[in-house]
Amino acid sequence: MSPDPDGAAGAELLRRLTTRVVGRRRELESLVAALAAGRHLLLEGPPGTGKSTVLRALAEESGRSFEFVEGNAELTPARLVGAFDPAAVLSAGYSPEVFVDGPLVTALRDGSLLYVEEINRIPEETLNVLITVMSEGELHVPRLGRVAAAPGFRLVAAMNPFDAVGTARIASAVYDRCCRLAMGYQDAGEEALVVGTAAPAAATALGPGGVMAAVATVRDSRDHPEVRTGSSVRGAIDLSLVAVELAAVRGLEPLDPSVTLDAALLALSGRVRVREGSSRSAEEVVTELWSRHFAPADPDGDGTPEGDTGDGPPPGKA
Repeated sequence: MSPDPDGAAGAELLRRLTTRVVGRRRELESLVAALAAGRHLLLEGPPGTGKSTVLRALAEESGRSFEFVEGNAELTPARLVGAFDPAAVLSAGYSPEVFVDGPLVTALRDGSLLYVEEINRIPEETLNVLITVMSEGELHVPRLGRVAAAPGFRLVAAMNPFDAVGTARIASAVYDRCCRLAMGYQDAGEEALVVGTAAPAAATALGPGGVMAAVATVRDSRDHPEVRTGSSVRGAIDLSLVAVELAAVRGLEPLDPSVTLDAALLALSGRVRVREGSSRSAEEVVTELWSRHFAPADPDGDGTPEGDTGDGPPPGKA
């Protein structure tokens, strides 16, 4: 089908996308419409909100090729654009045949989607190359010449606004040349479906209650007063997978308290970022979150989980 769907073609594309992506109907509609309108896009949201998943599904279902670029401080203009092969230049000179296309030139020639992950981590000079391409629809490469964008070329960039480490402020020139789509976390039911889709065997072993407890734990981490950045749904996926494997190693049930606690610590302690100045560790915060959603009911009604006297760590950590 045409790279730029419209009318019935766009509706059919959207129908196929909704069978591959859990929820995200509004975001999918916006994405299809923006690309059909010939706009470049900036997807902005925290990690684990499905930015790359949504875009890969769109590329595959619309028949587009897809060039992926990881944004980091080492992404120089030469790595993005491409360069002449030094050895070939010695024998053949600066001819187009010895130019090795980078992902940007490949996407321009093929009319592909160029997906730049973490665009706010790339150097300013590299960002300026992208701004030029968005403005002019072409690129001028020394000794190679003009590379025009084939029909269908679009730049889609993504960024995480909550992680300031190694990031730079995005210039207004970028926002002025693209549409911005904010992607937040999904609701609890959709995140549970994501876990079931990503880890079906583990979800079956834990059961609906166990999956919802894993989802509730990661969702709770995002609102904890001592947490700067909580876990994405990937934490719930890992918690579920690790719990099943850990239970098999120990010869216990997947929902045994010692299993779920250690699985939570493994899956979440690295994802939870405690606020500066807090006296608590990530492990202590995760243990608290675990106790809210996984700890056995307190038979004595004294506020401590079963098997915990309140003087030491919860079950499985003694």
